[in-house]
Amino acid sequence: MPELERYIAHFDLDAFFVSVELLKKPELKGKPLIVGGDGQRGIVTACSYEARKYGIQSAMPAMTAKRLCPDAIFLKGSYHEYSNYSRQVTDLIASSVPHYQKASIDEFYIDMNGMDKFFGIRHRGGGRWLG
Repeated sequence: MPELERYIAHFDLDAFFVSVELLKKPELKGKPLIVGGDGQRGIVTACSYEARKYGIQSAMPAMTAKRLCPDAIFLKGSYHEYSNYSRQVTDLIASSVPHYQKASIDEFYIDMNGMDKFFGIRHRGGGRWLG
């Protein structure tokens, strides 16, 4: 008997730490934000899309990020809050899909097999999902 194909979706909550910070401080939306470091020491843990336009990336030294974008706003980060929001996302995924694996605080693998029965979606040839 042939083995069934597996369909796995990778969910990566891009800029997760920045998104949590924006929930707390919506007035910072649209600004170049950097979580981690202080502009002198440390590294960039996460950055907003506005900061990425300047070439800033995760794991970059904070001093380099400050040089690339002098107007960047550095936020210390609330790792306890990130854990809380991650749990909320995990609970949502757990209640919505039959099988998943949490890979990190903001990353999940979801087994799409069986989702047709779970949500009542029917597969009708041609590799397309139709509702």
